Amino acid sequence: MNVTIYHNPECGTSRNTLAMIRNAGIEPTVIEYLKTPPTRDRLVQLINSAGLCVRDALRQKGTPYADLGLDNPSVADDGLIDAMLKHPILINRPFVETPHGARLCRPSEVLLDILPEATNVPFTKEDGEVVIDEQGRRIR
Repeated sequence: MNVTIYHNPECGTSRNTLAMIRNAGIEPTVIEYLKTPPTRDRLVQLINSAGLCVRDALRQKGTPYADLGLDNPSVADDGLIDAMLKHPILINRPFVETPHGARLCRPSEVLLDILPEATNVPFTKEDGEVVIDEQGRRIR
């Protein structure tokens, strides 16, 4: 199965999402987007495929979001995309693509909507929160 994750190893949500994919027996293509940012076309495609507007894909916490004035509602989508490409830390994470669709997996359990193969295997997050129990039941 072809699965791709746009990953930041410093992010707990991203690490949990990657672990959930691997827990399902799938080795995804891992793109560390801070090192290898997507192209403009690819970023727009990811956002659209995930059913988001550009602002929904923009990360605020721990980024230059406010310093760049991106909190101003008059900044158009093209300006937001330009900022995300210049400062990839502004791209929210993790984006995941599977044959079942694409999503911004925040929280990590969103992955289960596009990777049903992961629902049959027990999974617990780094912090001890159970996502899928021993009987294969989704907890959240």
